[in-house]
Amino acid sequence: MKTQVAIIGAGPSGLLLGQLLARQGIDNVILERRSGEYVLSRIRAGVLEQGMVDLLREAGVDKRMDEEGEVHDGVELALDKRRVRVDLAGLTGGKTVMVYGQTEVTRDLMEARESIGGTTIYEVDNVQPHDLETDRPYVTFEKDGETHRLDCDYVAGCDGFHGISRKSIPEGRIKEFEKVYPFGWLGLLADTPPVAEELIYARHARGFALCSMRSSTRSRYYLQVGLDEKAEEWSDERFWEELKRRIPDDLAEKLVTGPSIEKSIAPLRSFVVEPMQYGRLFLVGDAAHIVPPTGAKGLNLAASDVNTLYRLMVKVYQEGRTDLIPCYSATCLKRIWKAERFSWWMTSMLHKFSEEEDFNTRMQQAELDYVTNSEAGLTTIAENYVGLAYEPLE
Repeated sequence: MKTQVAIIGAGPSGLLLGQLLARQGIDNVILERRSGEYVLSRIRAGVLEQGMVDLLREAGVDKRMDEEGEVHDGVELALDKRRVRVDLAGLTGGKTVMVYGQTEVTRDLMEARESIGGTTIYEVDNVQPHDLETDRPYVTFEKDGETHRLDCDYVAGCDGFHGISRKSIPEGRIKEFEKVYPFGWLGLLADTPPVAEELIYARHARGFALCSMRSSTRSRYYLQVGLDEKAEEWSDERFWEELKRRIPDDLAEKLVTGPSIEKSIAPLRSFVVEPMQYGRLFLVGDAAHIVPPTGAKGLNLAASDVNTLYRLMVKVYQEGRTDLIPCYSATCLKRIWKAERFSWWMTSMLHKFSEEEDFNTRMQQAELDYVTNSEAGLTTIAENYVGLAYEPLE
């Protein structure tokens, strides 16, 4: 087999990259170790920045998103007994976010790829990139017990934090930066109407909570929990009662509860690898960076990587601009570190870090008091939340 760009991973970043490249006539093959059904079953984020919405439109997969997605022009902070609305549109010159589940984005991209006859090979084993520092890299993989070879010009590693792409880079050629937080998020998905029209980020003495949604009939809620907690220890009843304690009373009174569709705990970490490329291998999304979900940046950061790599490949194949190849990592990292800072900052302000009232607790209170009583402070939240502009290739 031979292609121009081999894409490892059929999550939303790999599929989006494949769709954009195909629309520019750049051949690509996607390899995925899981089944398509498994990929669609993964429950993930659902807040899309303006930049990602525009990129999905450029990819031609916007029809259902525009019909079913919900445009949000604000979010709310619930700080014990005080509530503050962040007017995203008003503070950013009209920019908004779109609430549209990652599962739906993935479904739209899968259907679009099938409609154009794009090649995606699911349920492959032992994927391994080779000769990445040469001009003739290739990828080997096993399918149904047979070993196959895929020759290519470039390899895009879109296979997540635990994938093979980053592990294929020799030790000493990249550096990892990491911060692990002392808590996780317990998430519950339910077919119940959201408690409010906009997302609510709640800081409470018992711990952080987030009221989110996937649609007008499906809600997603989160609770800050200890790293030693297990999802199976939390009955639905226990979850709903704890959520009611952490959100304002008027919201707790009208909260509609119901059986959970999915319940899981995700640890929080900040992680970045530099550089994000090795020879002709480019790391994309979670393969190169992880952010705490507090800033709603994970999927959106992956999309900004896709945007950079897609435009780079167009320059390479349509204009012969191979001189731009070394620019990929530096271009991506400018935006990544800004998003890491915002996610770390929001996490640091809104979560409970200590059982005691200590210096850090007072600093959190002072920070929130300043930010929420200052137009400049609220603008900082709004600008970062709707998404900073994509970095141009240099």
